[in-house]
Amino acid sequence: MLLGTRIVRYAAGCAAALLFSAGLTTTASADSTTADPNPVAEQLNAYWTPARMSAALPADVLKGTESGTAAPAVSPAVDGPGPGEYIPPSWSFDGIPQAGTFFWTDATGTGRTCSGSVVRSPGHDLVLSAGHCLKGYAGTSPKRHLAFVPQYHDTLKPFGIFPVRTNGVYVPQEYYDLGEHAGAEYDFAFAVTEPNEDGTLIQDAVGGVRLLTGTGYYHVPVRMIGYPAGKEKPIECWSWTTRWDSDDPAEPGTYPRIACDAFVGGTSGGPMLVPWPGGWAVIGVIGGYHTGGNTPQVSYSASFGAATQALYRAAVSGAPPAGPHLTAG
Repeated sequence: MLLGTRIVRYAAGCAAALLFSAGLTTTASADSTTADPNPVAEQLNAYWTPARMSAALPADVLKGTESGTAAPAVSPAVDGPGPGEYIPPSWSFDGIPQAGTFFWTDATGTGRTCSGSVVRSPGHDLVLSAGHCLKGYAGTSPKRHLAFVPQYHDTLKPFGIFPVRTNGVYVPQEYYDLGEHAGAEYDFAFAVTEPNEDGTLIQDAVGGVRLLTGTGYYHVPVRMIGYPAGKEKPIECWSWTTRWDSDDPAEPGTYPRIACDAFVGGTSGGPMLVPWPGGWAVIGVIGGYHTGGNTPQVSYSASFGAATQALYRAAVSGAPPAGPHLTAG
């Protein structure tokens, strides 16, 4: 009975979300003219060699750091599985065209990585990820070789590499103002990309998933995809999401929660997908509560709602991105 109730809620939520998401749907570009090569992408393609990509470290260093697989109780210290909870397995595969990984270098020159997914947009150029992955790149911050590689696997770039546009990272202002913990409910981000080496826009190259908001917390089935740092391939897992009311006063809020094994550092920003006519829709990304979860077995997402819609609209309109408020020194 409980599962049936959740399925009904899921169907009703998707119906409500259709009103918004229908406005996000775009058709493939009708422009068949040959695009000009993008020299920025060519430079990034040369920089991100197989060795550099393999050596990149996770940006989400806390994701999955607790090892307990049978915690006696879910608590702020270990937010992992409850007693006897079934944890669906994950497995490596070659990925899907709409999911991939970001690569960049941090202030020390160390390669970093986080996961993401291409969402449908009027500009055919938008990638969704977690706020804690991309928060250092809003405004006029240097890009430091920041780019997205769809369906990255085995050090391959099957669709090329897509630079992130200058001033093209959108993270909610609330996330900057409240911080990574108190602002966990706003842990999502969009990146506006440039064409790849051949001059092709990312959505034209790989397609895109539909962005759904306002669908609630209960979804089944859910396909979660992420890129563990240092691994040759992404992983996927099929599971379901439920509602998690935070028991940590430092990170208040309510979040979608999903049990899936082996989601560790690097998987943050990876999409939580549900089947949708013509492909997939995204209802969350690994992030939110405890920046996506303290254990490899349980992950979370910020709930996608009005704030997600607002950030999407800012990104597609080209509005100035938010950023940290600077204080006088």
